[in-house]
Amino acid sequence: MFYHERWPVFYEDNHLLVLYKPAGLIMQRDHRNKANLLDLAKLWIKERYAKPGNVFAGMVHRLDGPVAGIVVVARTSKAAARLSDQFRRGCIEKQYLAVVSGQPPRDADRLENFMLRAGRLSRIAVQEAPGAQKAILQYHLRANLNNFSLLAVSLETGRRHQIRLQLSNIGCPIVGDVNYGAPEAMAHGRIALLAYQLSFDHPTRPTRLQFETPVPQGWPRLGEVNGKVENRPLWTIEEYEQSGLVLPCVNPNVA
Repeated sequence: MFYHERWPVFYEDNHLLVLYKPAGLIMQRDHRNKANLLDLAKLWIKERYAKPGNVFAGMVHRLDGPVAGIVVVARTSKAAARLSDQFRRGCIEKQYLAVVSGQPPRDADRLENFMLRAGRLSRIAVQEAPGAQKAILQYHLRANLNNFSLLAVSLETGRRHQIRLQLSNIGCPIVGDVNYGAPEAMAHGRIALLAYQLSFDHPTRPTRLQFETPVPQGWPRLGEVNGKVENRPLWTIEEYEQSGLVLPCVNPNVA
Protein backbone atom coordinates (compact mmCIF):
# COMPACT_ATOMS: atom_id res chain seq x y z
CA MET A 1 0.00 0.00 0.00
CA PHE A 2 1.05 3.59 -0.54
CA TYR A 3 -0.20 5.91 2.24
CA HIS A 4 -3.43 4.07 3.02
CA GLU A 5 -4.50 0.42 3.23
CA ARG A 6 -6.68 0.94 0.15
CA TRP A 7 -4.17 2.94 -1.88
CA PRO A 8 -2.54 0.24 -4.02
CA VAL A 9 0.99 -0.09 -5.29
CA PHE A 10 0.78 -2.42 -8.29
CA TYR A 11 4.51 -2.94 -8.84
CA GLU A 12 7.83 -1.84 -7.44
CA ASP A 13 11.47 -2.56 -8.22
CA ASN A 14 14.74 -0.62 -8.34
CA HIS A 15 13.66 1.23 -11.49
CA LEU A 16 9.88 1.57 -11.26
CA LEU A 17 6.97 2.40 -9.03
CA VAL A 18 3.50 1.69 -10.47
CA LEU A 19 0.66 2.94 -8.30
CA TYR A 20 -2.83 4.36 -8.14
CA LYS A 21 -3.57 8.09 -8.37
CA PRO A 22 -6.80 9.23 -6.71
CA ALA A 23 -8.88 11.88 -8.44
CA GLY A 24 -8.14 15.33 -7.03
CA LEU A 25 -4.44 14.69 -6.40
CA ILE A 26 -2.20 16.60 -8.80
CA MET A 27 0.81 14.92 -10.39
CA GLN A 28 3.58 17.33 -9.45
CA ARG A 29 4.26 20.41 -7.36
CA ASP A 30 2.67 23.65 -8.49
CA HIS A 31 2.92 27.25 -7.32
CA ARG A 32 0.57 26.49 -4.41
CA ASN A 33 2.83 23.71 -3.05
CA LYS A 34 -0.14 21.38 -2.75
CA ALA A 35 0.29 17.70 -1.95
CA ASN A 36 1.18 15.91 -5.16
CA LEU A 37 1.87 12.36 -6.29
CA LEU A 38 5.50 12.82 -7.28
CA ASP A 39 6.63 14.37 -3.98
CA LEU A 40 4.60 11.81 -2.02
CA ALA A 41 6.33 9.04 -3.98
CA LYS A 42 9.75 10.49 -3.12
CA LEU A 43 8.86 10.65 0.57
CA TRP A 44 7.45 7.13 0.55
CA ILE A 45 10.59 5.69 -1.08
CA LYS A 46 12.81 7.66 1.29
CA GLU A 47 10.96 6.39 4.36
CA ARG A 48 10.49 2.81 3.10
CA TYR A 49 14.20 2.30 2.38
CA ALA A 50 15.62 4.77 4.93
CA LYS A 51 17.45 6.58 2.13
CA PRO A 52 19.65 9.53 3.13
CA GLY A 53 19.59 12.71 1.10
CA ASN A 54 17.40 13.38 -1.91
CA VAL A 55 15.44 10.63 -3.64
CA PHE A 56 14.95 10.47 -7.39
CA ALA A 57 11.43 10.02 -8.78
CA GLY A 58 10.79 11.00 -12.37
CA MET A 59 7.42 11.76 -13.94
CA VAL A 60 7.20 10.24 -17.44
CA HIS A 61 3.49 10.83 -18.07
CA ARG A 62 0.58 12.53 -16.34
CA LEU A 63 -3.08 12.21 -15.53
CA ASP A 64 -5.31 15.27 -15.23
CA GLY A 65 -6.10 16.29 -11.64
CA PRO A 66 -9.77 15.12 -11.74
CA VAL A 67 -8.82 11.73 -13.26
CA ALA A 68 -8.07 8.60 -11.22
CA GLY A 69 -6.05 5.58 -12.29
CA ILE A 70 -2.70 3.91 -12.88
CA VAL A 71 0.54 5.90 -13.00
CA VAL A 72 4.14 4.77 -13.48
CA VAL A 73 6.95 6.72 -11.80
CA ALA A 74 10.60 6.21 -12.75
CA ARG A 75 12.97 5.57 -9.86
CA THR A 76 16.16 6.05 -11.89
CA SER A 77 17.22 8.46 -14.60
CA LYS A 78 17.82 5.52 -16.94
CA ALA A 79 14.24 4.32 -16.44
CA ALA A 80 12.92 7.86 -16.90
CA ALA A 81 14.72 8.29 -20.23
CA ARG A 82 13.69 4.89 -21.59
CA LEU A 83 10.06 5.15 -20.50
CA SER A 84 9.82 8.68 -21.91
CA ASP A 85 11.14 7.32 -25.21
CA GLN A 86 8.45 4.62 -25.21
CA PHE A 87 5.78 7.26 -24.70
CA ARG A 88 7.21 9.35 -27.56
CA ARG A 89 7.28 6.35 -29.91
CA GLY A 90 3.77 5.23 -28.98
CA CYS A 91 4.92 1.94 -27.44
CA ILE A 92 2.89 2.47 -24.26
CA GLU A 93 -0.64 1.06 -24.30
CA LYS A 94 -3.14 3.08 -22.26
CA GLN A 95 -6.73 1.97 -21.73
CA TYR A 96 -9.38 4.11 -20.06
CA LEU A 97 -12.95 3.70 -18.90
CA ALA A 98 -15.34 6.63 -19.23
CA VAL A 99 -18.95 7.06 -18.20
CA VAL A 100 -20.53 9.63 -20.51
CA SER A 101 -23.87 11.32 -20.92
CA GLY A 102 -25.95 10.01 -23.81
CA GLN A 103 -24.99 7.32 -26.28
CA PRO A 104 -22.30 7.66 -28.96
CA PRO A 105 -23.41 7.68 -32.60
CA ARG A 106 -21.65 4.34 -33.18
CA ASP A 107 -20.99 1.44 -30.82
CA ALA A 108 -17.31 1.57 -31.79
CA ASP A 109 -15.31 4.16 -33.68
CA ARG A 110 -11.90 5.73 -34.26
CA LEU A 111 -11.97 9.47 -33.64
CA GLU A 112 -9.43 11.68 -35.37
CA ASN A 113 -9.34 15.43 -34.76
CA PHE A 114 -6.94 18.32 -34.56
CA MET A 115 -6.62 20.05 -31.19
CA LEU A 116 -5.31 23.34 -29.88
CA ARG A 117 -4.59 24.56 -26.36
CA ALA A 118 -7.02 27.24 -25.23
CA GLY A 119 -5.74 28.57 -21.91
CA ARG A 120 -6.25 25.84 -19.30
CA LEU A 121 -8.43 23.83 -21.69
CA SER A 122 -8.24 22.51 -25.24
CA ARG A 123 -10.47 22.86 -28.27
CA ILE A 124 -11.08 21.24 -31.63
CA ALA A 125 -9.24 23.03 -34.45
CA VAL A 126 -8.75 22.81 -38.19
CA GLN A 127 -5.58 21.16 -39.44
CA GLU A 128 -4.22 24.41 -40.80
CA ALA A 129 -4.41 26.24 -37.46
CA PRO A 130 -0.95 27.18 -36.15
CA GLY A 131 0.06 24.76 -33.41
CA ALA A 132 -2.76 22.27 -34.10
CA GLN A 133 -1.90 18.67 -33.18
CA LYS A 134 -3.53 15.49 -34.40
CA ALA A 135 -5.44 13.54 -31.73
CA ILE A 136 -6.56 9.95 -32.30
CA LEU A 137 -8.43 7.56 -30.02
CA GLN A 138 -10.58 4.47 -30.35
CA TYR A 139 -13.60 3.64 -28.23
CA HIS A 140 -16.15 0.89 -27.94
CA LEU A 141 -19.42 0.80 -26.04
CA ARG A 142 -19.50 -1.59 -23.09
CA ALA A 143 -22.84 -0.75 -21.48
CA ASN A 144 -25.59 1.84 -21.35
CA LEU A 145 -28.24 2.63 -18.79
CA ASN A 146 -30.66 5.52 -18.30
CA ASN A 147 -29.06 7.71 -20.97
CA PHE A 148 -25.52 7.06 -19.72
CA SER A 149 -22.91 4.97 -21.51
CA LEU A 150 -19.77 3.16 -20.40
CA LEU A 151 -17.00 3.40 -22.97
CA ALA A 152 -13.63 1.67 -23.15
CA VAL A 153 -11.13 4.07 -24.70
CA SER A 154 -7.63 3.49 -26.05
CA LEU A 155 -5.30 6.33 -27.01
CA GLU A 156 -3.15 6.45 -30.12
CA THR A 157 -1.87 9.93 -29.22
CA GLY A 158 -1.51 11.70 -25.90
CA ARG A 159 -2.80 15.26 -26.09
CA ARG A 160 -3.90 17.51 -23.24
CA HIS A 161 -7.50 16.66 -22.25
CA GLN A 162 -7.78 14.54 -25.40
CA ILE A 163 -10.38 12.00 -24.24
CA ARG A 164 -12.45 14.66 -22.51
CA LEU A 165 -12.55 16.89 -25.59
CA GLN A 166 -13.01 14.23 -28.26
CA LEU A 167 -15.87 12.48 -26.46
CA SER A 168 -17.57 15.80 -25.82
CA ASN A 169 -17.18 16.60 -29.52
CA ILE A 170 -19.39 13.61 -30.44
CA GLY A 171 -22.07 14.69 -27.96
CA CYS A 172 -20.96 12.46 -25.07
CA PRO A 173 -19.31 14.57 -22.34
CA ILE A 174 -17.78 12.66 -19.46
CA VAL A 175 -20.00 12.67 -16.38
CA GLY A 176 -18.98 15.52 -14.08
CA ASP A 177 -16.74 17.23 -16.65
CA VAL A 178 -18.43 20.63 -16.78
CA ASN A 179 -15.42 22.15 -18.56
CA TYR A 180 -16.27 19.99 -21.57
CA GLY A 181 -20.04 20.07 -21.64
CA ALA A 182 -21.30 17.92 -18.77
CA PRO A 183 -24.55 19.41 -17.40
CA GLU A 184 -23.49 19.28 -13.75
CA ALA A 185 -20.41 18.84 -11.61
CA MET A 186 -19.70 16.00 -9.18
CA ALA A 187 -18.50 16.21 -5.60
CA HIS A 188 -14.83 17.20 -5.18
CA GLY A 189 -14.62 18.08 -8.89
CA ARG A 190 -14.15 14.47 -9.93
CA ILE A 191 -15.03 13.20 -13.40
CA ALA A 192 -15.92 9.66 -14.47
CA LEU A 193 -12.70 8.94 -16.34
CA LEU A 194 -10.41 6.16 -15.12
CA ALA A 195 -6.93 5.23 -16.40
CA TYR A 196 -7.75 1.55 -16.23
CA GLN A 197 -4.89 -0.36 -17.84
CA LEU A 198 -1.24 0.44 -18.58
CA SER A 199 1.20 -1.70 -20.55
CA PHE A 200 4.87 -0.99 -21.34
CA ASP A 201 8.28 -2.60 -21.74
CA HIS A 202 10.42 -2.79 -18.63
CA PRO A 203 13.21 -0.21 -19.06
CA THR A 204 16.06 -2.62 -18.23
CA ARG A 205 14.70 -6.12 -18.87
CA PRO A 206 13.13 -7.79 -21.96
CA THR A 207 9.75 -7.99 -20.24
CA ARG A 208 6.37 -6.53 -21.12
CA LEU A 209 4.50 -5.34 -18.04
CA GLN A 210 0.74 -4.88 -17.88
CA PHE A 211 -1.32 -3.49 -15.01
CA GLU A 212 -5.01 -3.02 -14.32
CA THR A 213 -6.59 -1.11 -11.47
CA PRO A 214 -9.76 -2.19 -9.69
CA VAL A 215 -12.58 0.25 -10.32
CA PRO A 216 -12.68 2.69 -7.38
CA GLN A 217 -15.43 2.49 -4.80
CA GLY A 218 -18.35 4.66 -5.87
CA TRP A 219 -17.24 4.99 -9.49
CA PRO A 220 -20.35 4.85 -11.73
CA ARG A 221 -19.60 1.81 -13.85
CA LEU A 222 -23.21 0.99 -14.73
CA GLY A 223 -23.45 -2.30 -12.89
CA GLU A 224 -20.27 -3.88 -14.25
CA VAL A 225 -18.19 -3.70 -11.07
CA ASN A 226 -16.94 -7.05 -9.78
CA GLY A 227 -15.21 -7.83 -6.51
CA LYS A 228 -15.71 -6.74 -2.95
CA VAL A 229 -15.87 -3.06 -2.08
CA GLU A 230 -13.15 -3.40 0.52
CA ASN A 231 -10.68 -4.61 -2.13
CA ARG A 232 -11.09 -1.50 -4.27
CA PRO A 233 -9.31 1.84 -3.94
CA LEU A 234 -11.15 5.01 -3.02
CA TRP A 235 -12.05 7.36 -5.84
CA THR A 236 -10.77 10.73 -4.61
CA ILE A 237 -8.06 12.09 -2.36
CA GLU A 238 -10.80 13.77 -0.30
CA GLU A 239 -12.36 10.35 0.38
CA TYR A 240 -8.98 9.07 1.59
CA GLU A 241 -8.72 12.05 3.92
CA GLN A 242 -12.28 11.49 5.18
CA SER A 243 -11.36 7.88 5.96
CA GLY A 244 -8.49 8.96 8.18
CA LEU A 245 -5.55 9.54 5.86
CA VAL A 246 -3.23 12.33 7.00
CA LEU A 247 -0.97 13.25 4.11
CA PRO A 248 2.66 13.76 5.09
CA CYS A 249 3.98 17.28 4.86
CA VAL A 250 5.84 17.89 1.61
CA ASN A 251 8.71 20.32 1.98
CA PRO A 252 8.69 22.56 -1.12
CA ASN A 253 12.43 23.14 -0.74
CA VAL A 254 13.33 19.46 -1.11
CA ALA A 255 14.24 18.40 -4.67
